[in-house]
Amino acid sequence: SKMKAPADGGSRIAIVMNGSPLFTGDAGSGESEIRRWVLENDWLEAIVALPDQLFYNTGINTYVWVLTNRKVERRRGKVQLIDATGCYEKMRKSLGDKRHEITDEKIREITAWFHAFEETEHVRIFPSTAFGYRKITVERPLRLNFCVSPERIERLRSESAFQNLATTKKKGEAGAAEVAEGRRLQEQVLGILREMESDRIVQDRTAFDKWLTAGFKRHGVKISNPLKKALLSVLSERDGTAAPCLDAKGRIEADPDLRDTENVPLSESVQDYFEREVRPHVPDAWINEEVVDEKDGGPGKVGYEINFNRYFYTYTPPRSLEEIERDIKTLEAEILGMVKEMMG
Repeated sequence: SKMKAPADGGSRIAIVMNGSPLFTGDAGSGESEIRRWVLENDWLEAIVALPDQLFYNTGINTYVWVLTNRKVERRRGKVQLIDATGCYEKMRKSLGDKRHEITDEKIREITAWFHAFEETEHVRIFPSTAFGYRKITVERPLRLNFCVSPERIERLRSESAFQNLATTKKKGEAGAAEVAEGRRLQEQVLGILREMESDRIVQDRTAFDKWLTAGFKRHGVKISNPLKKALLSVLSERDGTAAPCLDAKGRIEADPDLRDTENVPLSESVQDYFEREVRPHVPDAWINEEVVDEKDGGPGKVGYEINFNRYFYTYTPPRSLEEIERDIKTLEAEILGMVKEMMG
């Protein structure tokens, strides 16, 4: 709101913030949507990572976001990241949490990096879309086995659909009669299950559903949908070798406990990424196409984050085992020497 329109010359604004606006918030959240709005409008010119311990009452790392609506041609569609975390001098005397300061010389050095717009050890340049990704939902089939065993039958008592058979909102004799009828039905259901009791394991929900319904039908009992759902729930256990469960329309039902997500870079095809990174590990998985981005209608939710550490991380190889072993032996020798001195 403080910026002039491009037709009036435009503006450049610098904002000092902590690190959380760089990455806080999942795809589709408010924070991510703000980053998306800024980047997709090509307003982010640069972000400068400042040294820590610059302020009196906090030692946190801070970042300068440079926003503009008048980018020059070479900067359009690009974002410059500058790592200036080492550009400071230690103060002779600290002021609270402020122990570092950026001298005029360091300011000129950082400014020169910004104007040069060239990649160096301290500068990285990326297209705006490099910070975007699609968070896709990966589903896997629900696989269950079924058995009418005593242990599984007993679970039915704790199911709300079963307990609700013996409840009523009516008052007086009418309510009491309904409760009595409900309890009678509860015992009838348990009795039928005990008659059907078996150690046989069924790995197909559709086949088991038909068998269970037929068993109750022989006793003249029609199972309500809530009660049937409860029965299928208590008589089942997850089984990776079972056939996938199908919904009423014959589609494979997803297992919510196996649901996962993947972040796919905007620069890459979702399907190509899925075939390369997901399919080899879980061949029966698929992308949930019902989860789509509200703005572009593509699969998943679009998110944006800027991970400074990832772009400027320098790998430091660990020390060799031989070097560590030498240090341990040296320390052991020093400790033994100290013990001998103490023991006289």
